[in-house]
Amino acid sequence: MGALQSEKAANGAAALETQSSPEDFDQPSPLRKIISVASIAAGVQFGWALQLSLLTPYVQLLGIPHKWSSLIWLCGPVSGMIVQPIVGYYSDRCTSRFGRRRPFIASGAFLVAVAVFLIGYAADLGHKMGDKLEGTPKVRAIGIFALGFWILDVANNTLQGPCRAFLADLAGGDAKKTRVANSFFSFFMAVGNVLGYAAGSYTNLHKMFPFTMTKACDIYCANLKTCFFLSITLLLIVTVTSLWYVKDKQWSPAPGEDGEKAPSVPFFGEIFGAFRVMQRPMWMLLIVTALNWIAWFPFLLFDTDWMGREVYGGKSEGDERLKKLYNQGVHSGALGLMFNAIVLGFMSLGIEWIGKKVGGAKRLWGMVNFILAAGLAMTVLVTKFAEDHRKVAGDYAGPSSGVKAGALSLFAVLGIPLAITFSIPFALASIFSSSSGAGQGLSLGVLNLAIVIPQMIVSLGGGPFDALFGGGNLPAFILAAIAAAISGVLALTVLPSPPPDAPAMKPTMGFH
Repeated sequence: MGALQSEKAANGAAALETQSSPEDFDQPSPLRKIISVASIAAGVQFGWALQLSLLTPYVQLLGIPHKWSSLIWLCGPVSGMIVQPIVGYYSDRCTSRFGRRRPFIASGAFLVAVAVFLIGYAADLGHKMGDKLEGTPKVRAIGIFALGFWILDVANNTLQGPCRAFLADLAGGDAKKTRVANSFFSFFMAVGNVLGYAAGSYTNLHKMFPFTMTKACDIYCANLKTCFFLSITLLLIVTVTSLWYVKDKQWSPAPGEDGEKAPSVPFFGEIFGAFRVMQRPMWMLLIVTALNWIAWFPFLLFDTDWMGREVYGGKSEGDERLKKLYNQGVHSGALGLMFNAIVLGFMSLGIEWIGKKVGGAKRLWGMVNFILAAGLAMTVLVTKFAEDHRKVAGDYAGPSSGVKAGALSLFAVLGIPLAITFSIPFALASIFSSSSGAGQGLSLGVLNLAIVIPQMIVSLGGGPFDALFGGGNLPAFILAAIAAAISGVLALTVLPSPPPDAPAMKPTMGFH
């Protein structure tokens, strides 16, 4: 992008200029500091992995029907749509002596601890407030669970946005280092996923903390509590260590831009201002990202439910044998997600090298979206084989070893496109926003809208859409496969290539 175009964009986005003058920021930070901050993703993703693998089945066990269970996930994208842009906006402008990003990261970790307590003890608190031990729905427990779920999603958005913006600051505007930082963030997300899914797949984890099992909280619930205790412990360790080790320099407005303009522009005016001055590369990135997440979210939301229902043939609302099959499928799905996370971790470390071999980041993203489309379409074939096996072996037989292996292999293969989804869009957003002069926090918050709006669509329509075609999870998966294919085509054809590996910004726009 030419200097004149960058200057024009920066002038048009005067309210979005959140960086200080060059002397206020250092050069790109050492890799060890970038790795330290990126490690926070392991703690965040441990809890997120538990959400994805265990909470959709758990809320059905509390009494919410399958076709409405996706609505509980609506809180995530709604909070993300509001919270992450706000957090990004204020973290760009934070003048705390502890720095711009660290106060928000610390606050997010505290909120995670509160949310974990509410979710883990929802059944116990609901029983004390009047829920009966037998019978569903457990209305009070569901209310407490939903409150904890809301807080957890707010906390995750409070953590992840500033973490990624902090990494962009530490990269100092260097395009290659920005991609490397996001690759390490993706790698540590994979580490957290492996730990979370491994914990979720182990059925006797509650024995570590025997007090977790109570009259109102059965083995499944006790395992969930124990998993969350381990999650918050890891998160607090990596967060405290990183915030102590990596200093976040106090920010102050550049001369002539101190505090006079900020109050005159309402926050949502800043958001609309970001869209008004957004240039074509960022618009194309938002479109591809939105389609990509329309593809991903149905699978991330219903993958373990798919294992419990379609692959294992169980039901969360059936008799005891069907419930047992369903729970076995859910735990098997968590094991599959662990394999997915292992592949994701190794893939994350090779993104930079593979991207060079295939001709760039956008080409790599486009190619793996076709892998995603094929993988989602394969769920239909795995389901058909599982149904054919039950016709011969009986309704309570569970899947054959071949069907189980096929399903787990599918989980593993999808770790390849997921690694790209967790890395390249955020790296491109940092690079494109650096070229246009917008603040990293706000720009990543705007990108988050392209993630959470598709999630809202899936949360509202996923369950009813599946019910429209006879129930189950396959209709949403097929629609997701189509979205993935379209996303791949657009990534290859309309998404601009990022700037070369030279520093993405002039010194006047540098980060530390």
